[in-house]
Amino acid sequence: MKNHLGLTNSFVLALFMVAVLTIPAASLQAEEDKPTGDVTAAVLSQYFWRGYELSRNSVVVQPSITVGYKGFSANLWGNLDTKPYSAANVSYPGTWNETDLTLSYSKTMGLFNVGGGYIYYSLAPLNRDAADRNDSQEIFATVSLNTLLSPTLTVYKEIDHYRNWYFLLGVSHVFELNKSVSLKLAATGSYLLSTDADTYPKYDSNAVATTDKFSNFHDGCVSACLPIKATDRITITPTISYIFPLSGDAKDEMKGLGLKGTALPSERDSSFLVGGVLASFSF
Repeated sequence: MKNHLGLTNSFVLALFMVAVLTIPAASLQAEEDKPTGDVTAAVLSQYFWRGYELSRNSVVVQPSITVGYKGFSANLWGNLDTKPYSAANVSYPGTWNETDLTLSYSKTMGLFNVGGGYIYYSLAPLNRDAADRNDSQEIFATVSLNTLLSPTLTVYKEIDHYRNWYFLLGVSHVFELNKSVSLKLAATGSYLLSTDADTYPKYDSNAVATTDKFSNFHDGCVSACLPIKATDRITITPTISYIFPLSGDAKDEMKGLGLKGTALPSERDSSFLVGGVLASFSF
């Protein structure tokens, strides 16, 4: 088993960033700009990341905390799988299998919002008998337009183990139904460019890995959520998402890496419907 020092480092770095971002509040009380924060807990029917199925038949709990100040932000996020998947129907206790730390900066420049940052993924096995997963690190840059549908392009570059580029384009729109309730519709599409055939290979029509690198459109997602402001600081948000492949290559890969317990990988699902609810407290 690997020693997950990255998990500890993530918490230490996050606490450090919280302290750094909070210090100015004590010395600059007269300023209008003060640190902001958000604590969120999501309860979802399944955990997906970039089209990859990371849980099955299990509720996942995903808490996060974000602190921001003058464009800088630090976010700490985790995933608890309440019933880790087993193809052999082994019963596993709930497992905390991921902690992510994101440090970022963003700035508005006229019609544009631009930013970038760094993500550290501390990854543990999906269950106690599963294979270890190497931790991952990414840098990213993002640009969005302050216009209709808020089109946003984010480019991620993995710099540690799972060598790839991931391009994500998204659009969204919010309809205010009344003072307390709104409807947010969003859609994203991605392109995955692998630079390592071992960690991101292309899969054949039988959903079996080849020796080629993956390079094609990858996963798409359409979602709808209904933020409900219970108070000025508390928001409850039911959400539902449909996740699907954007190319034949992506369909073969998502089947090959899926958790479905079928005899043949090609018989696994590649499209999924995920729902849940989020509770957020802002400060």
